[in-house]
Amino acid sequence: MTSRRFNRLLAASAAVSAGALLLAGCASGAAPAASGDADASAEIVVGSQNEPTNLDQIFGGSSGVTEVFTGNVYEGLFRITDDAEVEPLLAAETEVSDDGLVYTFTLADASFHSGDPLTAEDVKYSLERFVGDESIAARKNQLKVIQSVDVVDDKTVAVTLAQPSISFTYNLGYVWIVNDEAGELTTTADGTGPYALADYRKGDSITLEVNEDYWGDAPANGGVVYQYYADPTALNNALLTGAVDLVTSQSNPDSLAEFEAAGFQIIEGTSTTKELLAFNDRLAPFDDVAVRKALYSAIDREKLLDAIWDGRGELIGSMVPPSEPWYLDLADNNPYDPALAEQLLAEAGYADGFTFTIDTPDSGVHSTVAEFLKSELAKVGVTVDINIITDDEWYQKVYTDKNFQATLQGHVNDRDINFYGNPDFYWGYDNADVQSWLAASEAASTVEEQTELIAKANQQISDDAASVWLYLNPQLRIAAEGVTGVPENGLNSLFYVYDITKA
Repeated sequence: MTSRRFNRLLAASAAVSAGALLLAGCASGAAPAASGDADASAEIVVGSQNEPTNLDQIFGGSSGVTEVFTGNVYEGLFRITDDAEVEPLLAAETEVSDDGLVYTFTLADASFHSGDPLTAEDVKYSLERFVGDESIAARKNQLKVIQSVDVVDDKTVAVTLAQPSISFTYNLGYVWIVNDEAGELTTTADGTGPYALADYRKGDSITLEVNEDYWGDAPANGGVVYQYYADPTALNNALLTGAVDLVTSQSNPDSLAEFEAAGFQIIEGTSTTKELLAFNDRLAPFDDVAVRKALYSAIDREKLLDAIWDGRGELIGSMVPPSEPWYLDLADNNPYDPALAEQLLAEAGYADGFTFTIDTPDSGVHSTVAEFLKSELAKVGVTVDINIITDDEWYQKVYTDKNFQATLQGHVNDRDINFYGNPDFYWGYDNADVQSWLAASEAASTVEEQTELIAKANQQISDDAASVWLYLNPQLRIAAEGVTGVPENGLNSLFYVYDITKA
């Protein structure tokens, strides 16, 4: 075996590098480093509209479960930094075989909140659970490359892949290592992270307490409360009145001037959140590329972006944002052109239009976007019925049962073009070339080869109008004066809270 060790020395080096990047980012809007008068015992209250639908990532949980639990309550073998770098975490050392098929991990000396020590059996259980039949985790398909997980000894586990996977350690950064004795985790938690779950009140809040026996560095604060608000106005009022210390995402740009005038910090980072009009490509008329392209060209996305985000954010033309290495500027690939839309509809046999339903979650701006789309599509003779549902209903009806015609959703995941290589994903896009390119990209031996293959898939899904990528959200967070250490970027809803302090 050729040894490529991610040992503690490399971990320290990676941490220094990431810290330098974050420090540089402070000049462009990130929260400043913690000050000397910060209160290490202070509880941080985080306001959010992104409540998990449950507390277990393998049963969906929405992006809210990532926001609260990943890196805070649960840890992975690796950690994805705020700048999308991969660092070792529970994998203290890693060896990779010459053929790239066997990864052998030596585990850190960590324990779960329940007191059980971390063992190789826990890693085996967690990985097999993540890719198992019951799992609906978003990255499950990308990790199906795992062929077997074998316990070498209590602190060593070997993972064998069916084929080389250039993104394997990156993807492992999103997989929680859970206690194999924990049992049902949709309302409870047992991780190795710096915080333990103290209280869960569905529809209201999640409280995290400091794990006093944490194996790593202690958090800089005395605990965290996530307070949930369905209404963005109520969330803004909570921040203005001091009921919360910061908000994870600002969905109302009209209020920014008020916050700036009141002395709040506006933290603007890099977003990976794409607002999608996703079709069920299995069903007529959305199984016809011409129909999908027609609806795309009927929507004035620039007008929509300005209406929702007041000029912030940007237009994109595929699932890949500019922050990723295989980005192509495809914003005009399906141009706004109502005359073209009418022509394409006529050629597809829908000269008189048709009627379809958009199922939209009641959270965020989705219902507002739906009304805009209804107005735009009516101009080319297409009638839209809007069905507003809860996030829980969306996960069951759309994501799980695939019982829908079209839907609106904000996809937060980074590097998630791979979803278009899975014909069983909820939108049902099925293109053999795209599947082949994406599969080959994972087996690529170099980043350059990977980038070339994914760029092909990127172009094709845009040419096929597999979905309508309405816009890329801006990443805006607001924090009260004296609050420091807030993560800048919005990578896949990761939100590490252990460095956040307040005076």
